[in-house]
Amino acid sequence: MFTNLRDTKQRQEVSRVMRRYHFLIALCVIVLDRATKWTIARRLSLHDSIPVIPGFFRIIHAENPGAAFGIFADSPSEWKVGLLILFSVIALLIVSALLWKNSHRLTSTGIGLSLILGGAIGNLWDRLVSRHVVDFLLFYVGSHQWPAFNVADSAIVLGAGLLVFEIVFTKSPSRQSA
Repeated sequence: MFTNLRDTKQRQEVSRVMRRYHFLIALCVIVLDRATKWTIARRLSLHDSIPVIPGFFRIIHAENPGAAFGIFADSPSEWKVGLLILFSVIALLIVSALLWKNSHRLTSTGIGLSLILGGAIGNLWDRLVSRHVVDFLLFYVGSHQWPAFNVADSAIVLGAGLLVFEIVFTKSPSRQSA
């Protein structure tokens, strides 16, 4: 009986420590995202750019009133920002609940959820404060370009990639025993 109680307390302590690591990852994403956006907004005029790798990569200052990668940026709807904020808050609640539930070990799922959480908070912060997100990373070849993005977007995509990797390439417990 005492062994079970001790094991339960140890599991709870491990979960508490792992949650700290997960939320520390999210906090690092938020801090890096805020610092880079602040630097771009202060040092580069809107729509100006700095070539980093000519013909391939520039640092720019763009303001995106839409969703990720400029989706809905041109929408005239007055509900757009409110809906984007609502969807962000719902996503944050879901990701936080999943992270809390799955935080007993440091896994690619937990790291992926932490990255998504940090990125979502970073972009939500911008929407709440200024109704747009600062984007500054622009990759292009000739006249073809990927929509500008930022650290928060990168963290969300990397986190989603880790989740997909985990789903596709990790064996389920039933397949491991076979």
